[in-house]
Amino acid sequence: MKKLTELFIKYKELITYVFFGGLTTVVNFVIYWLFSKLLGENFYYITNAIAWFFSVCFAFITNKLFVFESKSTAPKTVIKEVSVFFSARVFSFFVEEGGLILLVWVLGFGEYSLELFGTEINGQYIAKILVGVIVVLINYFVSKFAVFRKSKSD
Repeated sequence: MKKLTELFIKYKELITYVFFGGLTTVVNFVIYWLFSKLLGENFYYITNAIAWFFSVCFAFITNKLFVFESKSTAPKTVIKEVSVFFSARVFSFFVEEGGLILLVWVLGFGEYSLELFGTEINGQYIAKILVGVIVVLINYFVSKFAVFRKSKSD
């Protein structure tokens, strides 16, 4: 048990990023699925934008409080964190939107499906997962090194 505790402490930031990133992904996919049902699957790019907004709000709060443990509540610091975080997420949003359009519209992923555990999964969801991996990597490095970077006094 002591070894597990030591490993958790050593990799706490990465473990909490993966955990809350997983929750953020759940938020994103649930909202994406919900709006896909409401608007129709042909509006995947609009549905993705709505899901993106809600998941970025969730991600900012969890990243600030639990992953990178930015304790500052000074307005100047929070405004800077929000600005840089959302700017970086806008960049990764365009990476995601571009990737989805490329895979679904240009390469035709939307025309295919995959059966997994007896459930048919539309190709646009597969495309979203593939693009999501790239986006998670971009977001981690930007958050760690640009948004919530530790000052020398931390």
